Amino acid sequence: MKDIRNFTIIAHIDHGKSTLADRMIETTHTVEKRKMKDQVLDSMDLERERGITIKMQPVSMEFEGHLLNLIDTPGHIDFSYEVSRALKAVEGSVLLVDATQGVQAQTMSVLEMARGFGHTIIPVVNKVDSPAARVEEVKEEVAKLLECSKEDILETSGKTGVGVEALLQEVIKKIPGPAIEKSSNFKSLVFDFEYSNHQGMIVYIRVLGGSVKKRDDLMFKIAGKKFVANDVGVFRPDPQSVEELREGEIGYIVTGIKESGVASVGDTVVGEGDTSKPLSGYEKPSPVVWASIYPESQDDFDELKRALLKLELTDSSLTFEEESSGILGRGFRCGFLGMLHLEIASERLRREFNLTIVVTVPTITYEVLTKKGDIKNIYSPVSFPDDGDIDEVYEPWASVKLLLPSERLQDIMPLLFEHEGVVMETETFGDNRVAVVLEMPLRELMRRFFEKIKTASSGYASVSYKMLDNRKADVTRLDILVAEEPVPAFSRIVAKRSIQDEAESAVHRLHKILPRQQFAAKIQGKASGRILSSETLKALRKDVTGHLYGGDISRKKKLWEKQKKGKKRLAAGGKVNIPPDVFMKMIQ
Repeated sequence: MKDIRNFTIIAHIDHGKSTLADRMIETTHTVEKRKMKDQVLDSMDLERERGITIKMQPVSMEFEGHLLNLIDTPGHIDFSYEVSRALKAVEGSVLLVDATQGVQAQTMSVLEMARGFGHTIIPVVNKVDSPAARVEEVKEEVAKLLECSKEDILETSGKTGVGVEALLQEVIKKIPGPAIEKSSNFKSLVFDFEYSNHQGMIVYIRVLGGSVKKRDDLMFKIAGKKFVANDVGVFRPDPQSVEELREGEIGYIVTGIKESGVASVGDTVVGEGDTSKPLSGYEKPSPVVWASIYPESQDDFDELKRALLKLELTDSSLTFEEESSGILGRGFRCGFLGMLHLEIASERLRREFNLTIVVTVPTITYEVLTKKGDIKNIYSPVSFPDDGDIDEVYEPWASVKLLLPSERLQDIMPLLFEHEGVVMETETFGDNRVAVVLEMPLRELMRRFFEKIKTASSGYASVSYKMLDNRKADVTRLDILVAEEPVPAFSRIVAKRSIQDEAESAVHRLHKILPRQQFAAKIQGKASGRILSSETLKALRKDVTGHLYGGDISRKKKLWEKQKKGKKRLAAGGKVNIPPDVFMKMIQ
């Protein structure tokens, strides 16, 4: 055990985690030089396109006689559950801070999480080769944050590889070897899943005690499901079969199980006949944002269900349940940890499972007390009661931390007021920077708050948040009507104070992106029984007189009148066709 080190890299988004991991893999010769590529641990096309890590990814490296198991983690707050699961599987963390940006809001959040797991922290200032690097200033910020000496902070460059070898030596020196259970029987923690059509469920494990070989009889402890290990192996970073996985190691087991709902992250894989108590596992995260997902064709409903079950294996923070709509048919109400999480999951359904889906406007959970005395938890705008039936409404609030240069503070203050933020405290942090802690409705946080703050601060502000309690809300339902028919996917819950602006904005946006139809169609925003905004989508018109040349004008008038009557008939009984991409554009 003294030769094994299990650790992870944690940081704010875009501080260079994946690039530094590339240099570690290169330095330890884990991947041949000719096979190296940028973001070698980011296996999804979406990760490479967006330049972000979405899924945690383990890799086993050998360096100076030691086995180093690294788990690369996402940096965006929407994927914090991925980070927490990785942290529980290892003993130490490399805290990475960008030398050009310094300590950010998410830096503090992930550090607090790592400390909660009792991790040994190795502080590192990255991108020291950048012309914009403020190495000494950032070191002072990190030293203040960790209450350590500046001399304890390492300097690296994920781009050039400077300092990487020294960092690996520091990992060996400071991070303790894994603690193990003194038992001859195999026991391991499941921290992630993968699904293969050929191999079935593949579990990512941290071995807590004993060892496992191919063809061993095993069992999911909590689920009670027995299976035979079809294969065992490690990540280098591609899966590589090994003879045996021993205590303290990180690797995978191919279960061969192709049914859904068998086990979950936090379960324990043990040798058959194990009598020890199950681990406490991972606490399932509560969804922050809800949205409904429907197949474009109801014939694809079962296919969508199978896709969601498979996606849930690789995205444990996703939750879903079946629901139905009078207009959209059968679908699923899905819970996500944020707007980016929703966007990524929707895109994965389209790409990985080749599905055409309709996604509704996202919302949060409201607690509604009706005048009859009933208490309802509402997470679908369609089921939100009319104003006349509501006594009180309560909504979740969040504590938000902003970190930005002092001179940018005045630029963001109007935004805080616009989004109903209440400033609780401010604190000077580092060189000419200020930390602002505020409380605001989660509803407003999801209303493009992150993007607006970034824009107002010219990209210098960073944001992190955590959930608070429920508080009284003054909200109502806004419906969007197309050709006088409400479209459930576009309904949303909005603050009464901004209902007029929201109605006009939604109607105008839909008017811009909805393709023209064969007849003129009104697009309207309606709330509390009143039409608040209206625009008309002009009909497509064919030149029915283009083939006529000369002659009496009455011939043309007859054709125009005939066309006019046809458009009226269509408008009376026609249905507007809304393409799936319009639904996605409305929520982006």
